[in-house]
Amino acid sequence: MPDTTTTTITPADVGLFTRDQVEMLTARKLEADWLRDTRMRAHAVFADTPMPTTRLEDWRYTDIKKFFKLDAFSFAEERGPLADADLPAGLTAVMSEATGTSARLVQVDASVVLRDVPAELEAQGVIFTSLEAAAREHPELVQKFFGTAITPDDGKFAALNSAFWTGGAFLYVPKDVRVEVPFRVYRWLSDAGTAVAGRVLVVAEQGAHVAMVDQLGSDDLSKTALSVGAAEIFADEGATVIYTQVQRYGRGVAHLSTDRLVAGRDAKITTLYTSFGGDLGRADVQCRLRAPGSHVDMLGLYIADGTQHFDNQTLQDHLAPHASSNLLFKGALNDQGRSVFRGLIRVHPKAQRTDAYQTNRNLILSDKARADSLPNLEIQADDVRCSHAATVGQLDEEEVFYLLSRGIPKLEAVRLVVFGFFGEVLEQLPLEDVKQELLRVTERKLRARG
Repeated sequence: MPDTTTTTITPADVGLFTRDQVEMLTARKLEADWLRDTRMRAHAVFADTPMPTTRLEDWRYTDIKKFFKLDAFSFAEERGPLADADLPAGLTAVMSEATGTSARLVQVDASVVLRDVPAELEAQGVIFTSLEAAAREHPELVQKFFGTAITPDDGKFAALNSAFWTGGAFLYVPKDVRVEVPFRVYRWLSDAGTAVAGRVLVVAEQGAHVAMVDQLGSDDLSKTALSVGAAEIFADEGATVIYTQVQRYGRGVAHLSTDRLVAGRDAKITTLYTSFGGDLGRADVQCRLRAPGSHVDMLGLYIADGTQHFDNQTLQDHLAPHASSNLLFKGALNDQGRSVFRGLIRVHPKAQRTDAYQTNRNLILSDKARADSLPNLEIQADDVRCSHAATVGQLDEEEVFYLLSRGIPKLEAVRLVVFGFFGEVLEQLPLEDVKQELLRVTERKLRARG
């Protein structure tokens, strides 16, 4: 059940993101010693780690100080349970677009406020609840995985999330249980000037099959709000996990996420990261292929307009032989929109017979838009197939002319060309209903900013 407190995280006279804040947070929630210790260790790293600057290679093209300062925020509000009718109107509109749902979990600001899980799923041993509740009710299971794929050493914002996350989503699917219809997580940010830290933990045991759609949204905000996210996804032997994140925050939101994917023997993980909203979006996504036969597909789609800035940092980390990965990120940039892609395929010495590909393609729609793409390889084995590619180009004028010659107005012709450009990404998503939802979201984004 969601936390029913209605107070803010800390009194106003306590500084933001301090050790005292962590102490008060974990004490109020009556957390176990192991979780309290985890938070405190993370905070120590957070406090000792400087804010990233463009002097760091991973942040060379993203200047955080142009978007926010950490001391400019207050913590997002904690809330009690809400019925569907009491949810924010914008969130209700997003939720109404779903065409297939196994179960729902809704977080508004700092708290999970709604949970809807059919009894037949629970009877199969599926656990879908807030991460806070899971840490209380299934401590051995959560402790086994939590913080093992993401550590505070993964960066200042990973440490911040590990210290201050609230609410959160936990999905556990037992051995050989298959759930074809996706689980839905909705995360909604309500207030300008606030900070929220959401966290997702997905565990698919041997032979399990599961999909999750994670929607992040808000209205347009008059003052910058901060979303610091993290997701750990584990697929055990022969398991399949499909994770789709739809970032459609309103203007005024800066979203920074740290995600880690861990694939076991013969496991398959497919992820799709989409960036449509907010002022700043940065995704640090790494997959770890730790056993033979594992395979990861990493997909990405982004549309930046106005002064939006989207930064994707990826790693395909091959530790075991006979494993494969494929990355395809595509973006369209209009107005003064900006994108950054830095990807690395790393093949460790014993990872023979690795098969890995990495592609980033960008479509420039205006003279002031910009895309920086830096794919890389680090190969320490001699029997591999690895390649990378990156392109930054203008619209194909012949395609536009073809449509114009058939009476289609120019703005509509441009939209159709861009829409087709993204088809290669969406067609690889093995969820037809979700694919159709994303097609509609993509079309609205293109039409709204025409």
